[in-house]
Amino acid sequence: MAVLVTRPDERGKQLVDLLNQSGMTALYLPLFSFQCGAELEQLPSKLNQLKVGDYVFFVSRSAVDFSVKILKKSGFQWREDLRYITVGQNTAQYFSCQSERAIHYPISQENSEGLLALPQMQTLSGRRILILRGNGGRNYFAEQATSRGAIVETLECYRREPINYNQEEQIDICKRSGTDTLVVTSLEILRGLIELIPKHEQEWLKSCRLVTVSERIADAAKNYGWQTIILSPKADNQSLLNTLLS
Repeated sequence: MAVLVTRPDERGKQLVDLLNQSGMTALYLPLFSFQCGAELEQLPSKLNQLKVGDYVFFVSRSAVDFSVKILKKSGFQWREDLRYITVGQNTAQYFSCQSERAIHYPISQENSEGLLALPQMQTLSGRRILILRGNGGRNYFAEQATSRGAIVETLECYRREPINYNQEEQIDICKRSGTDTLVVTSLEILRGLIELIPKHEQEWLKSCRLVTVSERIADAAKNYGWQTIILSPKADNQSLLNTLLS
């Protein structure tokens, strides 16, 4: 088995290293790079505007990364009187290490649905929620929180910039390496992968196993034509590694 890892940034590189160390062939093909978001500079003032007990929601580790950098640059500290939330344990632990602040996340279901099921998310009337995110992405949490009475504001901390590749060259490398398994960790990556591969190679692409991290991505992959889809129980690299090894 040869695995194509499309997860961007250091986490993608780390997964490739883990797979290679386990004796598997793994290639790294990130489809995006991450840059500062258009609204990042507004973060300190947006945090100041929140009231005691309001929420700050990090949609991803990248949101933590860029937020931490701008606050360090401005000399601003993470407020102790706010509530910090995310959808996954990995992002939560990363934020805690960077900020020394507690953060809440759903343990059994690491997605927006799991977050919305937490006890503190049931009564949101009058609460403000600042969502720190990239460009694009899912609006489900914001919509549901608003329907529960929250005042929701999003702030673009980072943006995804597509990486340009020579399509034929990348396909040739994948085929020569025997790639038969793809790791896809977001809908944006899934769509980017489909756009990268020309029409006459789509049959090859969708004949590969697809390992992903949520039912939502799996359902989208089925609609695009994938037959073999494997769901990792969590999105962290160790869970993905265990899934691929099994």
